[in-house]
Amino acid sequence: MTVDDKGDPDPHAEDSGEDPLALRLEQLILGAERRYTPFQAARSAGVSMELASRFWRAMGFADIGQARALTEADVLALRRLAGLVEAGLLSEAMAVQVARSTGQTTARLAEWQIDSFLEGLTEPPEPGMTRTEVTYPIVELLLPELEEFLVYVWRRQLAASAGRVVQAADDEEMVDRRLAVGFADLVGFTRLTRRMEEEELGELVEAFETTAADLVAARGGRLIKTLGDEVLYAADDAGTAAEIATKLIETMAHDETMPELRVGMAFGTVTTRMGDVFGTTVNLASRLTSIAPKDAVLVDSAFAEELIRTGDAPASEAQAAEEAAAAEKEGEEPPTYRFVLQPTWQRPVRGLGVVEPWLLSRREGVD
Repeated sequence: MTVDDKGDPDPHAEDSGEDPLALRLEQLILGAERRYTPFQAARSAGVSMELASRFWRAMGFADIGQARALTEADVLALRRLAGLVEAGLLSEAMAVQVARSTGQTTARLAEWQIDSFLEGLTEPPEPGMTRTEVTYPIVELLLPELEEFLVYVWRRQLAASAGRVVQAADDEEMVDRRLAVGFADLVGFTRLTRRMEEEELGELVEAFETTAADLVAARGGRLIKTLGDEVLYAADDAGTAAEIATKLIETMAHDETMPELRVGMAFGTVTTRMGDVFGTTVNLASRLTSIAPKDAVLVDSAFAEELIRTGDAPASEAQAAEEAAAAEKEGEEPPTYRFVLQPTWQRPVRGLGVVEPWLLSRREGVD
């Protein structure tokens, strides 16, 4: 039930045409009843309507005119953001960025939870029951647990990200950092979309994204985003990124339900914004992915040089053979390399000039 400005029942609520159960569900999730119009909420929070609108749009919420649809929680959120600005902790532009990044991230999470999680749990257990009749008690039980888990994961991610920032060499490196960036792309995905049913296609994409996300996380990389048939990830060093790429190829090759995979990687300066990465290094990795052979990894010369510098790959197989022979002669253990680099023909890459890609593979006998 909604209320008016005095706390009395809103006489217009029943005329809104909205489903009563949907309103109950909204109240359960938000923890408060509808009370304010946008103007009233902005006034109660002590901010201008213009700034309130900027915050709401940044969080991904549609304009609602002067409908009474906002709660005490909306007022508190506005007050907190505005308070950070007033205290000088954030600029107004930064506060809007905070609202936008949080809104975009949680919107996708909420959509996933409803589409893939909640729908499966709210199948009517008995004939004659509707999904809506089952949804309310399920949400009531799950909401506090999911909320606690969300805060836990966010704090864990925040701690990891803060750790990477404080280890940066200087202030500039906190924004523009040298990273290894990789794209993994399913080959022939467009053709698959014409042959497969929508449900099958959805299952394939979910399996690919899940496998990729698990491998990236397990080996110390960071999944930046997924694009259906493609994932973008980053790592602090070339060796970690190479390990992820080769493991992705090996894992997908053993799954008969998956199409071939190709990976392109580059190493260099990357600009980070709102959890995403930008710059020439990212563009180059994307271009290399488009020309990489099936079930293969293609890297740029800077990536290859970094692997050689860190001792993860020899400059050439001839060098590796010479080092092994010299070590054997001296009765010592030869250097151990994880990867093999094979130079390919130089070629022009649209928008980036001529590049010299290298084929990357795991050295035989190395897991």
